[in-house]
Amino acid sequence: MLRKVRSWVEICRGTTLLFLFCHLGYVCGQIRYPVPEESQEGTFVGNVAQDFLLDAESLAARRLQVAGEVNQRHFRVDLDSGALLIKNPIDREALCGLSASCIVPLEFVTEGPLEMYRAEVEIVDVNDHAPRFPRQQLDLEIGEAAPPGQRFPLEKAQDADVGSNSISSYRLSSNEHFALDVKKRSDGSLVPELLLEKPLDREKQSDYRLVLTAVDGGNPPRSGTAELRVSVLDVNDNAPAFQQSSYRISVLESAPAGMLLIQLNASDPDLGPSGNVTFSFSGHTPDRVRNLFSLHPTNGKLTLQGPLDFESENYYEFDVRARDGGSPAMEQHCSLRVDLLDVNDNAPHITVTSELGTLPESAEPGTVVALISVQDPDSGSNGDVSLRIPDHLPFALKSAFKNQFSLVTAGPLDREAKSSYDIMVTASDAGNPPLSTHRTIFLNISDVNDNPPSFFQRSHEVFVPENNRPGDLLCSLAASDPDSGLNALISYSLLEPRNRDVSASSFISLNPQTGAVHATRSFDYEQTQTLQFEVQARDRGNPPLSSTVTVRLFVLDLNDNAPAVLRPRARPGSLCPQALPPSVGAGHLVTKVTAVDLDSGYNAWVSYQLLEAPDPSLFAVSRYAGEVRTAVPIPADLPPQKLVIVVKDSGSPPLSTSVTLLVSLEEDTHPVVPDLRESSAPREGESRLTLYLAVSLVAICFVSFGSFVALISKCLRGAACGVTCFPAGTCACLTRSRRREGLPPSNGILRIQLGSDDPIKFVDVGGHSHGCTPLASAPTRSDSFMMVKSPSAPMAGEPVRPSCPPSDLLYGLEVRPLQAQPMLEGCSEAGMWLGHVPESTGLSVRACSDVTTSVSGNYVVDAML
Repeated sequence: MLRKVRSWVEICRGTTLLFLFCHLGYVCGQIRYPVPEESQEGTFVGNVAQDFLLDAESLAARRLQVAGEVNQRHFRVDLDSGALLIKNPIDREALCGLSASCIVPLEFVTEGPLEMYRAEVEIVDVNDHAPRFPRQQLDLEIGEAAPPGQRFPLEKAQDADVGSNSISSYRLSSNEHFALDVKKRSDGSLVPELLLEKPLDREKQSDYRLVLTAVDGGNPPRSGTAELRVSVLDVNDNAPAFQQSSYRISVLESAPAGMLLIQLNASDPDLGPSGNVTFSFSGHTPDRVRNLFSLHPTNGKLTLQGPLDFESENYYEFDVRARDGGSPAMEQHCSLRVDLLDVNDNAPHITVTSELGTLPESAEPGTVVALISVQDPDSGSNGDVSLRIPDHLPFALKSAFKNQFSLVTAGPLDREAKSSYDIMVTASDAGNPPLSTHRTIFLNISDVNDNPPSFFQRSHEVFVPENNRPGDLLCSLAASDPDSGLNALISYSLLEPRNRDVSASSFISLNPQTGAVHATRSFDYEQTQTLQFEVQARDRGNPPLSSTVTVRLFVLDLNDNAPAVLRPRARPGSLCPQALPPSVGAGHLVTKVTAVDLDSGYNAWVSYQLLEAPDPSLFAVSRYAGEVRTAVPIPADLPPQKLVIVVKDSGSPPLSTSVTLLVSLEEDTHPVVPDLRESSAPREGESRLTLYLAVSLVAICFVSFGSFVALISKCLRGAACGVTCFPAGTCACLTRSRRREGLPPSNGILRIQLGSDDPIKFVDVGGHSHGCTPLASAPTRSDSFMMVKSPSAPMAGEPVRPSCPPSDLLYGLEVRPLQAQPMLEGCSEAGMWLGHVPESTGLSVRACSDVTTSVSGNYVVDAML
């Protein structure tokens, strides 16, 4: 007794370990649940959540369900407990027919993440069908000369149940002449045969009525009966005989109709009608065999007359009867088995479950897109299936189980490069030739804010003439964003640099929707020449992305300021007295008229002209220097001369102002002339102007001296030339270029251009010079680069040279951004070389002598006297 207890303990321990190993995945393979057929709705099949180690509380959230439309009609999963339940009763015979095993493969799908599990349900047969004979009355004819021991096959009964519930035995009602012998075939089916135990005597009894009973192996067993009527015939000594008792042949399932399979031969030694043999199928041959095969009654040829399908049934086994023409006729039976050979006639079938449809472009590699299963009903290599997708797509296939695959991402996705994919999945078998099936999976890529707005240029340069109207459109700063939706919706904002005295928002306004920049007020070139600001484009993604563009606004000068006379100073409407020594000769300097124009460039270049004089032949005015000199010797008795000098700029249209000089000999300067004298107390503005002029001249002198020293030291080191660099990166070689061209030392007039914030724009100093000295440091603004020519007074008795000798140049350089020009050329007119730039740029070129001023890169260098 103790030994039995120990044995049970060991059995329980082994069972427990096997259960644990099954759940840990070390021993068990496929999970299988048995369930009886015809089970009612709600019948418990198994707990899939427990068997797959799933959290029962998350089943509803992960939507555990049975995959496949057919299986969903019969099974369902309780999301509260994870139990697999019967949804509709299952008829095993309708589902699996006469197959000995009825296994239903099930697939379970969960979401978040997307996973698939497999199990099998075995439908256990229930003995719910009784055996049935094809006919209720079976007729059999036996010759009276039949020897004892001869067998006569009988029609077998059919039972829809299988296994132990199928037919297990046959019984024959008791009699003295016949016995029942049951033959078991290779497929396990039972065929009853009537065995003659005692000779028959037709004269004693011509027929027999027996009861044949078929019994199945169910519990309780079921049975079916048929009446067997045996008729005793007259003597026919010899029955036909086959060469073999059984035949076995093989044929391809693709064999065409009409193909000869085998020719049977049976011999009968009897003469006359008793020796004429005819062939036919046995009485119990199924109709499906009769429809597929044709047996010729006289020659015994078995031919194919219907299509074969290996996947439906892979072999056929039946009996053929040979019967003579005797009376009574005698017959013999043989067994014939036809095996079908598989042909690759079925293409794989692709089933896609849990297809996502849409995937964000930020999805990580390895994200599951869809679950794919393939089936091929062929056998052997014809049923081995491989799956593939195009190589150029950022996706890959991973095998989970046999014929089960998952489509995953294999690389980064970019919606801006490709917003959708048509993924063609191809399933191919290993047959010869192989068959394949295509299935297209459509996948849309949703947008993620991964692209900042981008401008067409990193920087913009905008040119606007001064005195513009408020509200004028200056430029449009459009940015693009390849994203979609809110991620591509752009708004614009103005970014101003820190530590700037001038606020860009006081001059311009920015449309936040379109990026259009408008002027909020009129620009004044004399106050503001350049304005720089940044515009930010920002999308509405989460998080938002942005980019900036730098805008440089250049104000173009217009001729809106008339020249102002600096000296000789005079009140408006008053005369400026000028004294001459008696008996002066021709060329004597009476005075120098100096004027300045607040405009810039060509608009600021002034010229002087004698407008009115009592005798125009006595005096001459230098056109560009403003020097008033005697043209002829002045007589001693010359009365006072009233000279009107007009100062005119070079703008279009030109603006002008005038100054009136009263020139008299020194002896005639004492008479008092009303309103020709200036007040001894200078006005506050004039005093401030004079102070600015003095400070500017002193600063220029110091800077010029330092630059001159630097240039001399550089030349001593063997430098090729004196180089001056502009703020935009352009450099000019001045002194050495003059020497290379063979130009003599300059003897012209100095012109200094100051910044627009200074009260004086130009200062002219007459005299001679023998050198050109650049400034030590370039100004910060592009329009105030200066070249300073060292002035010197003319020597006594030295002839006065023209203000602009043909071979003498004075360089004052002005640099502005400009589109590249090939070459600026002009003509010489009265010692003044004139060159022109298109009016759209607001620039002009002027130089003495025959000089060509070239444009380098994006900058123009203006040479002016």
